[in-house]
Amino acid sequence: MGESTSGSEWISAAEFHRAGGVSDWRVAGTGPQAVFTATSLSHAANLVAPIVAAAERFGVVPDIDVRPEAVVVRIPDRTFEGIPAAAVEFAAAVSAAAADLALIADPSRAQSIGVYVAQHSEADVRPFFMAALGYDALGDTDAVDPLRCGPQLAFNPITGDAAARGRTHFDVFVPADQAQARVDAALAAGGRLADDKYAPAWWSLASPENHGVDIASWTDTSD
Repeated sequence: MGESTSGSEWISAAEFHRAGGVSDWRVAGTGPQAVFTATSLSHAANLVAPIVAAAERFGVVPDIDVRPEAVVVRIPDRTFEGIPAAAVEFAAAVSAAAADLALIADPSRAQSIGVYVAQHSEADVRPFFMAALGYDALGDTDAVDPLRCGPQLAFNPITGDAAARGRTHFDVFVPADQAQARVDAALAAGGRLADDKYAPAWWSLASPENHGVDIASWTDTSD
């Protein structure tokens, strides 16, 4: 397994991006990912064997999503520990293989989506959502699709609110260099800027009917 500059088994998003050979990759809410556009399903599928070979070589366990339009490769964070240091060498090897196969990287299409459920401080709704969605617990506050296909859920207690009044919003994690454009597009489509005091880490937006969406880029730059 590779090592970070600090000698740790785990590295931050900033350390990942400082490494060589990973310019195709971005760190979204669930870990590093890359999107390689394809001309057909068979073209996309050609990248699977090199990904598997790199995974076995560097001890990284990726998720691979193969579509006719693209291959999405993710290095999921299954434990909240961070990014494995070996992810750098794995990512570089996958990018090199994609280039050899004429699969074109499109970092602007990398993203992950989280659903944040705000619950009363005396309530615990996570068991209900886990049962209803068939999700597993992750840590003390989150829930995940066992196959990591659906969005990750987080449950956040709120105070000063009435019991039995649920409030939920989406977090959309995008590359840091795409966040402002995504915010601008949402506002142009009828959204409202609810709070930008944490920008450029994230912007809180509201839909025309006041549903909440946070556009978040902090995961791509965290150190």
